[in-house]
Amino acid sequence: MEENIGLTPERSLEIIKEQMERSRKSVSKEVGKSLIIASLCIIGVAIVASVCLVAFHKSFDLLYLLVPVLIYGINRYVNRNNPKVPANPIASMVDKTWLSFGIFAISIYLLSVLFNEMQLRSALATDNMQVYFQNRINPVQIILLLMGMSVTVNGFILKNRWMVWCGIIGGIVGFFWESFCLTETLMANHGVAGFIASCLVVVIYIFISLTLPGWMLLKQNK
Repeated sequence: MEENIGLTPERSLEIIKEQMERSRKSVSKEVGKSLIIASLCIIGVAIVASVCLVAFHKSFDLLYLLVPVLIYGINRYVNRNNPKVPANPIASMVDKTWLSFGIFAISIYLLSVLFNEMQLRSALATDNMQVYFQNRINPVQIILLLMGMSVTVNGFILKNRWMVWCGIIGGIVGFFWESFCLTETLMANHGVAGFIASCLVVVIYIFISLTLPGWMLLKQNK
């Protein structure tokens, strides 16, 4: 107590900065592991959904709703014996960023599916499919942009340039890739080769957006 009373303002600031830096380092390790786990889950579900699409000629996009459940479950299992990171402002900001992403992503996905279904029924009833294709919402492009923004914001919070730039590049590239329906074009026009190419594109995108920044966080905070 006496030592704390005798602290100068400059020394107090130094102590606060040291505590923030330790918190940032411990949170960075957890975020790095979580990003790698998330990337593996998304790639796995994307491949399964694509295989089902080719095998059954039917969309299985609802499988993507399993991604947050898988990420949460695997994260809990991997960290079951690790001490929990103490509550701190850095961890709180990171958690709230991903919570916001999850709320927006799931809401947009479900509402888009509902909206597109309504538009499809209306188009079929009026025999005007052009209206459906003009008005349909592609939730994937919005979710990819949101994910890029979330990674970028976390990069600024954790002071990691890899996360910032990977989030920016991944979010923008993913948004415009889906805007021009390039994945659907590959699969429609090139058969099996297009299917393989679309899977590779997903793997490359997730590697840039999640795996690479996750690996760099782990490497820099050993």
